[in-house]
Amino acid sequence: MTFDMIDERSSTITLAHFSSLKTLAHFMARISVTAKPDNTTLEQRTRFYRWNNEAVMTFEEIYAKAVAEWEPIEQDGIPVIRIGTGTSDRASGALDVLAEFEKELGRLSVEARIIKTGSIGFCNYEPLVVISRPDYPRICYNNVKPDMVSRLVEGYLIEEDPCMEFAIGTLEGGDDDIPPHIPELPRAEHEMRLLLRNCGFIDPENIQHYIALGGYRALAKALEMDPVEIIEEIKRSGLRGRGGAGFPTGRKIESCFKAAETPKYVICNADEGDPGAFMDRVVLESDPHAVLEGMIISAFTVGSPQGYIYTRMEYPLAVERLKTAIGQARELGLMGENILGSGFSFDIEVFQGAGAFICGESSALMYSLEGKRGFPRVRPPQSIESGLWQKPTQLNNVKTFSYFPVILDRGSDFFSGIGSEKSKGTAVFALAGRVENVGLVEVPMGTTLDTVVNEIGGGVTGGKRFKGVQIGGPSGGCLPESFLGTPIDFDSLTEAGAMMGSGGMIVMDEDNCMVDAARFFLDFTVKESCGKCAMCRLGTKQMLSILDDIVKGEGKPEDIDLLTSLGRDIIEGSLCGLGKSAPNPVLTTIKYFKEEYESHIHDKRCPALVCRDLITYYIIPEKCYRGCEHCMVVCPAESIVEHPKRYKVVDQEKCVKCGNCLEVCPPEYDAIIKVSPAGELPNQDGQ
Repeated sequence: MTFDMIDERSSTITLAHFSSLKTLAHFMARISVTAKPDNTTLEQRTRFYRWNNEAVMTFEEIYAKAVAEWEPIEQDGIPVIRIGTGTSDRASGALDVLAEFEKELGRLSVEARIIKTGSIGFCNYEPLVVISRPDYPRICYNNVKPDMVSRLVEGYLIEEDPCMEFAIGTLEGGDDDIPPHIPELPRAEHEMRLLLRNCGFIDPENIQHYIALGGYRALAKALEMDPVEIIEEIKRSGLRGRGGAGFPTGRKIESCFKAAETPKYVICNADEGDPGAFMDRVVLESDPHAVLEGMIISAFTVGSPQGYIYTRMEYPLAVERLKTAIGQARELGLMGENILGSGFSFDIEVFQGAGAFICGESSALMYSLEGKRGFPRVRPPQSIESGLWQKPTQLNNVKTFSYFPVILDRGSDFFSGIGSEKSKGTAVFALAGRVENVGLVEVPMGTTLDTVVNEIGGGVTGGKRFKGVQIGGPSGGCLPESFLGTPIDFDSLTEAGAMMGSGGMIVMDEDNCMVDAARFFLDFTVKESCGKCAMCRLGTKQMLSILDDIVKGEGKPEDIDLLTSLGRDIIEGSLCGLGKSAPNPVLTTIKYFKEEYESHIHDKRCPALVCRDLITYYIIPEKCYRGCEHCMVVCPAESIVEHPKRYKVVDQEKCVKCGNCLEVCPPEYDAIIKVSPAGELPNQDGQ
């Protein structure tokens, strides 16, 4: 018995139409949410239903069909080539590699199956290609270029040579219990991939791959449960929101369930705007059905007919794959009317924002969905009581929703057995900055920063000294080397002065100026402030002005105390999370790197040789090769001249401090250095 559209004013429904009291209860809940806000279309304001006897596929039938398509992929004797085609892969040239594989396979008449996957998250190894053939393990090749393809096809697919000179290891796992991993990489022993389990392994545009590996099994299970049972399972799991605040998800969903008003809405916050953060984008591009399944489970639990995924226009590939996934789920009866014959109906719409950072704040996001300016509002009431169109709304982050299927499928005890006492499950970070292995990292909560930076990240690039790590996005805190032993969980990071945030982690080395870094992050939040609160709008601008003076060598001794007091006032006087956390980079760098502020103010010196107004470029006569003119050629101001003794000299009055000369000076000479303070140049004849 299924649910279809009908004008309810002309229909007569009796108890005979319902197979159970549970089905009747779902129908009554749906009828109660027919009214829509006045600012929607007539079609949106009115929902109509009809019961009929059309056949509905059971989940067992859907699963069997998916397995029948998936199992032969690596069992029918045909080689399989997996190529990552996420945004970061494409930026590295993956589409050219894909085209070359298609060309070479055709030229050599080699039969092979190509699967276009999402990103596995190992950005420093992209483009990444995984090839498997009968009786061989899946071999993972890194940084593949088009000119390597013919060698791989001829050497491995035609001959017996696995071309190990291009490989980083073997991709093992790939079933329900063992997520895909590369054991040859040291990071494999520290990571635990729950959220990223399918990323880089399945075709995100083929729903059958997701289902065959256990996808939508949790939804089928949820539809047989009472909503209260689902809520209790989520609460027992200890899941906390991964959007930044870390609020207990079970309590949030329970409050929305108990809210009396209807209709209710479910919203996924996919407005990822942090500099250096790309966790949500990779999940949406590589495993979109995990997000959809979590949203449907949440909607069934609270009794919601409609969901929205709020993302940004800068994510075109994610939007494209989300829409494809939604269409496939509807086609199989996993979304839309009468999901899996349960009588429950729910649909999802993708909404693209204009890229305003403030719209990552929940109330500003909902105003944007309503077609209004993205302003945060005073709370209470919370969104679970009065959210979208003033109706109860369940809003969670991409990662939070994606954990729902894991928890219901594998049990709350499994999830709560991972992590620390108050922070359960895994943490996903976008590791960026001055670190060898940039990309996505998923580790159990409680893993130390040292493990992430040095064991998984491979340490600081170029053998430089680690200086600090910025955690939690542009409003997060900067922690020094002494905090590398800090466990990664909500409470430990907050206590240290940072925060979990949505999952950004930027590593900085000895060449980073912490004053300039604080100025950079504050400049971002100043530009992204919505301007509603005076303390955020004007206070952050004033802090930025003070930092600008300091990096120019115009700071005053009292500026440090002024920045501290002003930062605390902004936190107290701001309405939303942006204003309340914007001063964090400044406050933590003053707390842990105060000596750098003092050097800038008192000595007019930048210890890291970064701040342009406090440095000069100097050419060491003894190292300058007389016949080399690299620096002279690239200098835009023609400030580099030749000394009578033929070594080069910088005319400081003309120099614009672009740094081009330093970049092009041949490493075997290494003749150009930066000096700070700007006026303290070594004595040099003729300069």
